[in-house]
Formats: sequence, C-alpha cells, structure tokens
Amino acid sequence: MYPDSLPHGLLRQFAIHGELIGVQPFGSGHINSTFVSVWNQAGVELRYIHQRINDAVFARPDAVMENIDRVTNHIREYVRGSGGAPDDVSRCTLTIIPSWDGKLWVRDGKGGWWRTYLFIEGSHTLELTSCPEDARFLGESIAHFQMQLADLGGKLLNETIPSFHDMEKRYLRFYDALRADKCNRAKDVRPEIDFMRENEERGAVLIRSLHSGLIPERVCHNDAKINNILIDDSGGRAVCVIDLDTVMPGTVLFDFGDLVRTVSNRAAEDEIDLSTIEFDPGYFEALLSGYVAGARGFLTSAETALLCEAGRNITQIMGLRFLTDYLDGDHYYHISRSDHNCDRARTQIALVRSMDAKWDTIRTIADTICGGIV
Repeated sequence: MYPDSLPHGLLRQFAIHGELIGVQPFGSGHINSTFVSVWNQAGVELRYIHQRINDAVFARPDAVMENIDRVTNHIREYVRGSGGAPDDVSRCTLTIIPSWDGKLWVRDGKGGWWRTYLFIEGSHTLELTSCPEDARFLGESIAHFQMQLADLGGKLLNETIPSFHDMEKRYLRFYDALRADKCNRAKDVRPEIDFMRENEERGAVLIRSLHSGLIPERVCHNDAKINNILIDDSGGRAVCVIDLDTVMPGTVLFDFGDLVRTVSNRAAEDEIDLSTIEFDPGYFEALLSGYVAGARGFLTSAETALLCEAGRNITQIMGLRFLTDYLDGDHYYHISRSDHNCDRARTQIALVRSMDAKWDTIRTIADTICGGIV
C-alpha cells in the first residue's frame, strides 16, 4: 500500500521492470520527501529511492536534475578513466532512473516533481562521528569528491538555490524576517538576534573573498554534511557522496566548513542542552589532516589560509538560516516541534562560541598541518 503522500501509479511511470513488492517512507531529510520501494525482478529483489523534490526550495527542479545528471556522469567517467572496477563504477555515484519517456523526472497530478535513483546496497551513513579516524576519513572523502569534479568542463552548473551560501544576502533576508516578525517571535530570541548582529562582518569573509577573486570559484557540494557520504558496510571505505541537489558553483571552503560544523561537535544539530555543544580540537585536527591530504593538489594558498574561518563561517550561516526560518514561520526546514528551528539556531551559535574560545588552538593545529600558510 502506498503512503498517502506518494501518488498512486507514480512509480509505474519510471523505467523500472518487475513486480512492485512494497514502498515506505525512508530517511529523515530536512527538505525532500523520500521513499524506498522494493521490486521483484526475475526472482531478485531490488530497491529504489524515490523523492519528491521540494519545489518551494528548488524553484527549477529540472535545473537540479540537469546538474545531477552532468555531475554523476562525469564522476562515472572519472572512475572509469582511473581504472575503476565495474563495481566501483556502478556504486561511485547516484544512478538516475529516468521515466519511460526518457525524462529525468515525473510530474504527479498536482504538479509535483519526482525522481528515482537506484538504491546503493551495502552502504550506510554516519549521523555523528564516533572517533577521530571517522573525521579523517570524511575529510578525505569530500576532498576526493571535489577532485573528481575539478575538471568538469562546459558551461557552469545551474545555480539551484541562488546565493545559497552568500552570507551578505542571508543577512538581508534575516533583517527582512526580523522587521516583519510576522509570528511575534523576535521577543523570544533577543540574545540570538544580538549575536548575529555582532558577528555580521566576520561572517562575510568567505563570500567576500569569493566575489573579490581572492579565492577561485569551483564546483562544490554546498551541503557536505557527514550524513551525505555513503560508506561501504564491509570495507569501511567511502562509496559516494549523495544529496546532490545543491552541487553548483561556489568555493570548496563551503564544503570543508560544513564538515567542520558537523564533525567537530558530536551533539545533535537540534540538541536542547547547550552544555553538550563543544568544539573538539582532536576531531578538527583529524578532519583537517584528511582533507588537506586529499585536496593539497588543487588548493591555493588563499584557500588554505581560510580553512579555519570556513568552519566558523558555515556554522554561523546555518545558525542564521535556522533563526531566519524560525522568525519567518518555519517554511523552509521540516520541524517536529514549535521551537525546533530556534533550538537548531542556538546549537549553531553555541558551537561558534566554543570555536572562538579555542581559536588559538585551532590556528596552531592548522598552521602545523598546512605548513604555516594559515
């Protein structure tokens, strides 16, 4: 039986052979609705992932899918060119299952946009790191992903969310939401509002460096959280990077910064007890070591010098986005309680404060690993 939010007959429009066994909700993503289906194909059970693309977030789902198609095909060619075995090629990136008429998506009766991927079996993700070696592994994985796309030719990828990590424009949206205060919530988050105001200038360092040409524009993931890296169940190696909706032009520092944000603190992103939010220098050292080992071949000295600020910057921008959504009435992120986005914003602010309290240690670690460039 289909879940209520998955339209009847939709799955039959994708180029999937066999007998449908069942379908159920899958995962806990913030943005898209995700389901997994099981099919009997000549006695073998295969699974597929189906997602309704959130067109309130992604105004042009067709542009999103065009990007994903280009990126996944390029990665497969990269792996083939590197001598990858057939199993490596089939699991190195997402595989889009088109509709029967060859489109990368299917529209439902209400105009919704749906896509399907082959389920990558024998893999898992991490929600939190459990040891520094996890952090080192994740740093290496994102650096490898960036390297795979470093020579992606042709026209620039589509900007699927305009100004996604543009801190200056995020602040404009924040101030608009604050002035409107349409849910009468500003009075409940005065300390958080004050923090964002006090840190506005420092928060703009990455985007200003990108716009000025100090650091180069590259293809990056733009949402490089630890749970967007699939890990092989048996070998413990990275299989591929997933959730490619936001792969577009930017700076690779956005990706590294998001890993710092999610790896260096092992409390949940929506943790209510802020006393558990703490930046861990040991995890940061392992993450940076793994990332630099994989990225040293393409990082410029200007990018390397901003690696420390990247973690603080992306943590701040996520806090700002959560706070803006809270003030605006929780339209962007899925929530499970009334103060959910407020709690998320507070964890990010607490993490920035923990980073600042250990800033000398952070700089010393980075100087050691990067050879004094930081």
